[in-house]
Amino acid sequence: MSASKLIIILAIVLAVLVGLVTLAVKIFFGGLSQTTITYWGLWEPEVIYSTVIADYQQKHPNVKIDYKKQSSIQYRERLQSVLAKDGGPDIFRFHSSWLPMFRNDLSPIPDNVYSPVVFRQIFYPTAQKDLYAGGKYYGIPLEIDTLALYVNQDILTTAGVSVPTAWPQEFSDAARQLKVESGGRLVKGGAGLGNAGNVTHWQDILALMMLQNGVELAWPTGQLAEDALNFYTGFQTLDRVWDETQDESKLAFAKGNLAMYFGYHWDYFDIKALNPNLNIKVAPVPQLAGGNVNYASYWVEGVAKKSKNQKVAWDFLKFISSKDELAKLYEAEAKLRGFGEPYGRMDMASLLQNDPITSVFVNQAKTAQGWYLASLTWDGATGINSRIGNYFADAVNANKGGSDAKTALETAAKGISQVLATYGLVISPK
Repeated sequence: MSASKLIIILAIVLAVLVGLVTLAVKIFFGGLSQTTITYWGLWEPEVIYSTVIADYQQKHPNVKIDYKKQSSIQYRERLQSVLAKDGGPDIFRFHSSWLPMFRNDLSPIPDNVYSPVVFRQIFYPTAQKDLYAGGKYYGIPLEIDTLALYVNQDILTTAGVSVPTAWPQEFSDAARQLKVESGGRLVKGGAGLGNAGNVTHWQDILALMMLQNGVELAWPTGQLAEDALNFYTGFQTLDRVWDETQDESKLAFAKGNLAMYFGYHWDYFDIKALNPNLNIKVAPVPQLAGGNVNYASYWVEGVAKKSKNQKVAWDFLKFISSKDELAKLYEAEAKLRGFGEPYGRMDMASLLQNDPITSVFVNQAKTAQGWYLASLTWDGATGINSRIGNYFADAVNANKGGSDAKTALETAAKGISQVLATYGLVISPK
């Protein structure tokens, strides 16, 4: 046999061997073809997820994770529209209050990812309630967020006022001392509270006050609900520490024209972007005597029921919700904006205790509750938060305009009940 023929035979044999090895590797790692997982995210740019995606793809070379940051504009409507078809994302982010709207579009968490027992051991009580239906959980919270009290420390120091920790009297007294008037006009607000217009997160603040007062938000009537509504609107009608002539409350706070503002963890970045030199202190929300109730609003990752790649999608979510990968996400977020989102896992709370900002939000999480009265969820005019919020807004406006709280809330309760009933959430009147 000539040398040239031998070389050709050896080349063929080598090519066959390489092909067989490649085939074996592909089969070993889960199949011949590559699986692409489409992931719709919000808020976080692609660079934040690049490390954890690379980690997963290294372990699973036949999987490609295609993460795309979506616009918040009409996000809920766009998401539901594509999920109704076969071309929607495999994984998508949704708000913690959206389960009634998305339950038929979501795949429940498989037991080999997080069984109900394990889920309750790892994630916060509010997630255990918000994401549960029919014996299953329907989303994984990578983060948690709670409403906190922001104060302009310079204004409080000048006025000799300490950060209030309790309502009603302590907080109301502080707000009155901190307001600044000139010629009968409010120049600087004491606290951004009292109406359903230029108060950022008014829905969450009112929900917090009602929950702290023992009110059932699904049917907000009775003396306790009336007291909470009167207390909220009283900051404008009685104490006059805020009014509609001011800027939207977050902007007013950032400008230095508001002493106390209620906001979430992510508000800190917005405020600092508007005014980097503002002397901010973040404190827990005030509580009633003997109480400890907080309010939560956060975002969750879910898997589409129509996804052809549910097994891989859930495996990826289990991977990135592990302690190691969440720590990497936090690190990436911190590089981008100073610090990351509070961890959605209870067993990681201790890692944030030395952070003077983030620790406040995390420490409130175990006693936080969420509901369908939440601000800035971008759920559209027909979304559950918007529809319920409109009824509460009517109650606030009516009460602020002179209507008694009993009548305002009874009217609102009927509308709220109708909204909940459209999602099978029926609450009987007390």
